Formats: sequence, structure tokens, C-alpha cells
Amino acid sequence: MTDVKSETIVEVQVVSDVMCPWCFIGKRRLEKAIEMLDPAIKVRVEWKPFQLDATLPEEGKDRQLYLTEKFGSKESADAKYSHIKQAGIDEDIPFDFDAITVSPNTLNAHRVIAWAGQMGHHRQDRVVQRLFEAYFTEGKNIGDKAVLATVAGDAGMDPSAVVAKLDSDEGRQEAQQAVVNAHHMGVTGVPCFIIEQKYGISGAQAPETLANAISKIASEKSPTDA
Repeated sequence: MTDVKSETIVEVQVVSDVMCPWCFIGKRRLEKAIEMLDPAIKVRVEWKPFQLDATLPEEGKDRQLYLTEKFGSKESADAKYSHIKQAGIDEDIPFDFDAITVSPNTLNAHRVIAWAGQMGHHRQDRVVQRLFEAYFTEGKNIGDKAVLATVAGDAGMDPSAVVAKLDSDEGRQEAQQAVVNAHHMGVTGVPCFIIEQKYGISGAQAPETLANAISKIASEKSPTDA
């Protein structure tokens, strides 16, 4: 990877849905990529919303019914998720798909992520991490307002304030518009990593691939030697 001579901040926007297992894997791989970088490269991560299925009702849908409708049978779904489960093991993510009982509408989760972002990138990252954990390893319904409040509290937010906001329309239209904007930008699958708002990398790529791309872009931002 290219050496960077002075501290350089690289902005990485991650277009993601918290009901997407590959997005959880992509988060872990991005973290590994950041650890590989020259210490002079500082990565600022921002999470942007995407909905794999915006047609799900706000209360969600029975998980087995949803998977049967999507894949044709439980066996077909199990076969698809076995590959994802192995990828999770490789990344130390203990996926427990059998624990999930509800396929959630994630719009409210994206609202919470956006509010966390207003409190700083680290807070937002913590909320995203807890949402992934709650859904994929604990089987929680992350469309449920009480669950979202608990997750927000785990990340240092005020749970009662989060519930009050969720009971209003605050941030709803903005979240919906952000999903539309992602489609307009050509995002058709997630995770999608957008570096410096102009370079896109689609899919849960290997850490080396992400690190090389971030390093290259950082070197282009760095002042050239005299």
C-alpha cells in the first residue's frame, strides 16, 4: 500500500441495511482494513440507509413465512444462509439465524442510526454494531421501538428520548429520501462503500481490497513531496 507522508482524513460512507448479513460481514472487514492502513490515514465512517425490503409492514413479518415467500422453501433458505453463516464464522460473527422470528422493516432503525450520527461517528458506529448484534446473534426484532430504545441505550443514547422521537415523524422522511438517493446513485446491493463521495466499492469485499482502495485515495489527497 502507498505511504502517506502527512495525516490524511478519508471519508467512507457505508450504504447498508441492518437486516443484511453481508453488511455485518462488510463492517467487520472494513474494520480489519482500517487496521491495515498507514497510521497517518484516518478513516471517518458514516452509515447511510438502504432497505432490502421497504414493503415489509412496520410491525415486520413472521421470519419463516418471509423466507418461504422469498426463497420458495425453508430448505432453500437454509442452503443460502449456510454459506453466509460460514462467512460469519471466518469473521468471528456468531450468526444465529434460527433465533430470528421476525423479518423487520428497518426504517425506524435507520432513523436511530441517523440520530446517533448527529452525536458523532463513534456513537453511530456503536449503534450500528449493536443493531447487527441484536438482530443476527440475539434474534431481537429491531423494528420494535422498545428494542431500538434498548439498543440506543447500550450505545450511550437516551432511550426515552429515542422512544419519543420514534413516536413522532422526526427523521422519517429524511430516511426514506436517503434510501431513494442511494438508488439514484446506482446502489442496487449492499454493503456499498463510497470513498470520498466518488469511488464506489460494492459488496463485502476482502479487507485487503478495501485497504488498498482507501490507501490509494489517501495518497492522492496527500500533498506531493517538494
